[in-house]
Amino acid sequence: MKNRYKYIGISVAICLLVGFLSSFATQSSVNEWYVELNKPWFNPPNWIFAPVWTLMYILMGIAAGIVWAKGFYHIWVKTALYHFGIQLLFNALWSIIFFGFNNTFGALLVIITLLVLLIFTIKWFKVVNKTAAYLLIPYLLWVCFATVLNYKIWELN
Repeated sequence: MKNRYKYIGISVAICLLVGFLSSFATQSSVNEWYVELNKPWFNPPNWIFAPVWTLMYILMGIAAGIVWAKGFYHIWVKTALYHFGIQLLFNALWSIIFFGFNNTFGALLVIITLLVLLIFTIKWFKVVNKTAAYLLIPYLLWVCFATVLNYKIWELN
C-alpha cells in the first residue's frame, strides 16, 4: 500500500509538471491572440481553465499511479501506461499547437487524436483497475468539450 501512494504521488507530479510546462505556450497568447478570436456562445471564461485543468491533471495522476502500482512488469500495466504517456504528450502538444503556433486547425487534429488515445487509455486502465479508468471519465468529458470548442473556434475564424 505504501508503494501505491508513492506511485500516485509521482504520477500526479508528472501530470502537473506537464500541465505547468504546457501553460507556457498558453500564456504567450491567451491575453493577445486568443482574445481577438471569435468564440462560440458556450466558451467558458478564461479563469475557469486553470482550476479545471489542475483537477484533471490530479485525477489523471491518481489514475496512472493506481495502474502503475499494479506492477510495471505486467504487460497490461505497461500497455496502459504507454497509452497514458502518449496521450499525455498529445495533451501537451495541443497547447503548443493551439496557443504557441496559433493554429486552430492543427490543434483540432491533435485534440481528435488525443480523444482517440484517451479512449484507448481508458480501455486499458479498465483492464488493470476499474477505479483508475473511472477517474479518467471527467478528463474524457472535458476533452470532448474542448474538442467541440476547438472545432467551433476554427470554424468561426
